[in-house]
Amino acid sequence: MSDFQNMIEKIKETRKSSESSPPQYECPKCKDTGVIYHPTSDGAGSCVTCGCVELKRAKKVFESSGIMEFMEVGFKGYLTYNDEILEKARSKAIDYYKHFKDTEKDRYNSILFCGQVGAGKTHLGVAISNNLIDIGVAVMYMPYRNVVTLLKQNITDEAAYYKELSKYLNARVLFVDDLLKGKITESDNNILFEIINYRYLKHLPMIVTTEKNLDELLAFDEAIGSRIIEMCKGNIVYFGRDESLNHRLRKD
Repeated sequence: MSDFQNMIEKIKETRKSSESSPPQYECPKCKDTGVIYHPTSDGAGSCVTCGCVELKRAKKVFESSGIMEFMEVGFKGYLTYNDEILEKARSKAIDYYKHFKDTEKDRYNSILFCGQVGAGKTHLGVAISNNLIDIGVAVMYMPYRNVVTLLKQNITDEAAYYKELSKYLNARVLFVDDLLKGKITESDNNILFEIINYRYLKHLPMIVTTEKNLDELLAFDEAIGSRIIEMCKGNIVYFGRDESLNHRLRKD
């Protein structure tokens, strides 16, 4: 057999191999269509949105948020400097992630990081979120100040307002970052209560970071603060007001 014939045979074999190999899909459940078809006895069938759609949306939100640009977003990247408070904070975050699927539907299914500026509250929230996304749990990132401002801009357009609001109401997990940052208006209060109360009633988990302590949360609005505190019972990490815990000020 000539070299040319050998080459032709190899091409044929390669084609046969590629044709017989199953296609590689990012999501084998829906074959990257975003829709799963369920046949019914009457032959009509029904279609439902695949869970990968929400996961992809969650990843895009995190990628576009900018928070990944200045920190390592895993638990290992959270530096504790052998400090007992920081060590406990990381352990609590890891435990929350590990037991999430067991507690997701419980009353106390959320986690709160509060107190000292620069202690890595957002870092731990992002680390939990990324690990949850890796196991198929979508997390909606909500930078408090930005989202509330956007919602207020749409408040006169009811359709646009509720379309935007629904993303935060119905997310499987909602990560509220820097809660109560900046000046708070009555409109802010109303929007926040709508989100928190809905998720409280539906037992939908949240990851919350704030510079406020528990007394300050209650003083701001007892209805909102008490719901958050109850949802996070057993998973409240308070860093106090200790500048030595501020990662940004450390020189070592």
